[in-house]
Amino acid sequence: MIKRLFVIFGRRILYFMYFLGGLSNLAMQTIYRIFTPPYKKHRIFEQAKKAGYDSLPIVSLISLFIGFIFALQTAYFMQRIGSELYIASMVALSLVRELSPVITALVVAGRVGASITAELGSMQVTEQIDALESFASNPIKYLVVPRFLALTFMLPLLTLYSNAIGIFGSFLICTAKLGISSSIYMHVTFDALQYKDLFTGLFKSVVFGMIIALVSCYEGFNVEGGAEGVGRATTRSVVITFILIIIADCFFTALFYFIFP
Repeated sequence: MIKRLFVIFGRRILYFMYFLGGLSNLAMQTIYRIFTPPYKKHRIFEQAKKAGYDSLPIVSLISLFIGFIFALQTAYFMQRIGSELYIASMVALSLVRELSPVITALVVAGRVGASITAELGSMQVTEQIDALESFASNPIKYLVVPRFLALTFMLPLLTLYSNAIGIFGSFLICTAKLGISSSIYMHVTFDALQYKDLFTGLFKSVVFGMIIALVSCYEGFNVEGGAEGVGRATTRSVVITFILIIIADCFFTALFYFIFP
């Protein structure tokens, strides 16, 4: 029994090391291929539309409800100590520094990342990626670079949009339910925010975008076992991306806490 546990644990460790090595190799090749011609701008814009514009409805819905929920939960405690005015600053800081970057990244990972893995996985099992190489087209340049750039640039923009929608949701609750005037709410919100708060959230969004692109492309390139393998790779891609986003968020939150106290 103990021997079997060691074998299973050892396999997990080996798989994790193999995964990290493959992901690092893909990241280095992707960064190298970004600066080598030919430059296919239309493919980048096409992927940017899929990752950014097409994600606006679901990001809007989730951000609005997060604004509602966070304002109501904060009000539950702040009303007990007679500090309702500080709800606006607490919601704004929490959304800009933490909630909007993470929630937006998880939404995009579930919607766009899963789609990328399924698309590339289908191309892998039908040997379309091998066909690209036979026509002297580099698969990383043709498939990974546009998705990597699109997610790296679009996720911070989606995060900014999510910040605005979330604050608007909280604004509706505070002005309609708690009786806080709109001018006081906006004054307290923007008085609490500083440039470093916005910077930390956007920096994390850039890293999250890179993680989503690299993990989803890596899993798509390594699909085995036909249609069933595509399903397994898609599930694995979403789970790994979620875990890496949370780990990266924890790391950068601690780092920025000491750099920008």
